[in-house]
This record gives sequence, C-alpha cells and structure tokens, in this order.
Amino acid sequence: MPINLFKIKSNFSVRSFEGGYDKNYSFILTCLETMNSVVIDASIDSSILQPFQKSNPLAVLITHSHYDHIKYIDDYIKTYPSIKIIGHPKSNLNDKKINYIPVEDNSKIKIGNLKIKTIYTPGHYFDSVCYLVENIIFTGDTLFIGRTGRTISKNSNVKDLYNSIYKKILKLPSETIIYPGHNYGPKPTMTISENIKISDLLQASGEKDFINRMKKYEVNRQKIANQL
Repeated sequence: MPINLFKIKSNFSVRSFEGGYDKNYSFILTCLETMNSVVIDASIDSSILQPFQKSNPLAVLITHSHYDHIKYIDDYIKTYPSIKIIGHPKSNLNDKKINYIPVEDNSKIKIGNLKIKTIYTPGHYFDSVCYLVENIIFTGDTLFIGRTGRTISKNSNVKDLYNSIYKKILKLPSETIIYPGHNYGPKPTMTISENIKISDLLQASGEKDFINRMKKYEVNRQKIANQL
C-alpha cells in the first residue's frame, strides 16, 4: 500500500505517495492560493493520487525517463486528456505524440502562484531534471537520502553526476529540503546539510575522490548482495 505523507510549506503543499516499482515516490505539489497542482513523476497509478487532489493536475513533471518514473504516463494522459508532460528536451518522451513541453536548465514553470525552477542534473541519467520550489527540491534519482543516485546504466555518467551534485545541488541553501524519487533512506526527507552529514558520497574533496567513493560504494553493494 502506498504511504501518503502530507506537508504544508507556506503557500503550497506536498503530498508524497510511496509505491510503484521499488519504493518509488510520486508527489502532488499544490498551490494553496489557487489550488492548481502538478504531479512529480508518473511512478504510481493516477487513481491512487486522485482522491487527494482538489482539482485536475495541470502537468506531470518528469525527473528522468527511467521506466519506473514514467510507467503511468499513458494512464495520466487517459485520465486527464489536457495534462501536459514536462521534462528535458532530449528525453525519449519528447518523441511521443503527447502534450510534451521540454524545459531547459534554469527554466521557470508557473503553477498558480508558484514558481518552479528547473535544474538540469545529468549523471544518473542523461535527461535528469530536478525541480526547485522555494525551499524544497524534487531530486528524482539524482540525490537520495543518504546517498547519490547510481551511474551503472547506459547514458549514465559519474563525472556528470559529480558536477550535478557538487556544483548545482550542494550550492543551494543548506536548509533546502530534499524530496527524492525513492524511499531509500532513514526518513523520507531531510535538508541538504543533514544529508551531507550522513552520506559518505556527499563528503568528497573533489571529482577524483567522488569517483573513488562511488566505486567503493558499488563494491560494497555487491558484497552485500552476494551475502544474501
């Protein structure tokens, strides 16, 4: 069963739903002044989110096009025929005959009275985008609670991930709250400063050190898998 977590931040609210392929999150972001809303990632069936929506969502914001994050795209389009799908210009979704709106780095999306900033963060995947609204950031699989995303699939790049994490996300105010794409950490959300304290991968001295830490992480991960 999905877990719904409801939090209000000033003039907007975030509802978090856990389920999908592997403890995936989908989110409803709502402007409380206009009640306009968007969904972040189509990881969970729209029927599960629908009872918690005050109005039809205007768009689905895609953090990246790995299957588990776009699994229910067609479901959302069928349920809400006018809904827009927003993501990176190079995403494979841009080739589909859907109402797709490509957004570049540092674009601004307005939902009601909310202004959402897009941050292009390649590394885990080539079309990864994070979405920043006031003091929270939806990071998809670029950054989790306790670690970064992995770079083991085609179109992943560890150097790109280093630049995205260290030169973009970690440059944000330290009290920015992370909303990741999966529930992999000790709690659903935390601030950037809190996350740095608990994550070895966020304490690298530079690119080379980060790459070495990522290699060590994968080795340890494999050792644990072999013991199961």
